[in-house]
Amino acid sequence: MNTDFTKLFINGEWVKGSSDRTITNRNPYDQSDLVTIQAASKDDLDHAYQSAQKAQQEWANELPQVKRDVMEKAVRIVEENQEMIIDWLIKESGSTYMKAAGEVKVSILSMKEAATYPYRMEGKILPSQVPGKENRVYREPLGVVGIISPWNFPFHLAVRSIATALATGNGVVVKPATHTPVTGGLLFASIFEEAGLPKGLLNVVAGRGSEIGDDIVTHPIPRLISFTGSTEVGRRIGELAGKNLKKTALELGGNNVFIVLDDADIDQAVESALFGKFYHQGQICMSINRIMVHKDIHDKFVDAFVSRVKELNTGNPAEKTTHIGPLIDEDQAERILKDIEDSKEQGAEVILGGDANGNQLSPTVMTGVTNGMPIAKNEIFGPVAAIIAFEDDDEAVRLANEHPYGLSGAVHSSSIERGTAIAHRVQTGMIHVNDEPVNDEPHMPFGGEKDSGLGRFNGEWALEEFTTVKWIGVQHKRRDYGPFIEKK
Repeated sequence: MNTDFTKLFINGEWVKGSSDRTITNRNPYDQSDLVTIQAASKDDLDHAYQSAQKAQQEWANELPQVKRDVMEKAVRIVEENQEMIIDWLIKESGSTYMKAAGEVKVSILSMKEAATYPYRMEGKILPSQVPGKENRVYREPLGVVGIISPWNFPFHLAVRSIATALATGNGVVVKPATHTPVTGGLLFASIFEEAGLPKGLLNVVAGRGSEIGDDIVTHPIPRLISFTGSTEVGRRIGELAGKNLKKTALELGGNNVFIVLDDADIDQAVESALFGKFYHQGQICMSINRIMVHKDIHDKFVDAFVSRVKELNTGNPAEKTTHIGPLIDEDQAERILKDIEDSKEQGAEVILGGDANGNQLSPTVMTGVTNGMPIAKNEIFGPVAAIIAFEDDDEAVRLANEHPYGLSGAVHSSSIERGTAIAHRVQTGMIHVNDEPVNDEPHMPFGGEKDSGLGRFNGEWALEEFTTVKWIGVQHKRRDYGPFIEKK
């Protein structure tokens, strides 16, 4: 298995990028250089797409057991190299050991789900309104898929699209985030090369967005662009794809609510909030953004929550006892600190934390927050818990729906039916009762509403996103076209 990640992977070969720019990959904890890559140019991108298109034509007609075998071999390779992948996630994305191990585990499950897709490319035979005709519907690959992977969960959020696209008969070109070119792309080139994937089907072009970012979307070959990232960038991708009549699968930003009703089990809610807020330093699209607590139990919840937050260990993500590692870079810390200060000026109070050392932001708890403050209105993407008090169920729902996002969420109540009723009223793609928002199961539909994206990943819903259907009508006997072709 190749572990030299200084090159791109195009048409089954490890090649040097032809851009005059480089990508220097740094450890966000100690700022040490990990690898330097000669970046991809537009010509490299074009070569990758051409290679994928050529290889895909034969792959689309390959037997399902052949596709499945490649997927299953890839799973075994990941399982055999878990510690190496975990190490890369720690040093490249600042993942704690706990987070990195969890990411690899869920990635394996996603790959196992994808391995079932070759036998799930089902069609239909339907009746016709025309005498002697048969209607057949076939499910087919789209052709070539362009994938833009993020830096926060780079391995998992890349492989859920890569494995799905390949398993359904497509060719793939991946552009990983410049912060995580290895775990978001080049590792998969190595894994699938080892698994025996035919050359050209999977291509990885590590390049700068300013150089190839638009072109990966506007290039005439890909029929679907899969992107996970910010709403701002997602809008741009959607605009470019729409102009070129391409499908998009977009998982974008979130402003996820964690609602604690007055009858909730406070200890259970605190534990859920602790995980849902601080897992991977809060750098997850599904992380809790607003903790909304009924006024009658607000103080009790805050006291219990702060007590548990104080127990969290911060520091070196490579140490297995660390709960909170660094943010991906100092820009993220500075952005969050500004939102904290602006919210304090509007009346919020920092009761724990609120400071940073470089890009290591201390776990922070804020109270007195209102829905219009920056720390509540903006996606935090960091270890800051913003707590909002509410009067009743109706206000909780109104506040939850006030912002234009709708990815995930959670509701805590001792009454399952009451919690479920609130969950139905929150405008979001996913929401969990007596749990936290950071949930992903490979057979369940994953995606958001409103500004949180388009489409769904995972299971039968991903199968729908990464394929198309073709209607073939079969006329079994001569058709009567009526007076239009009557002989004179």
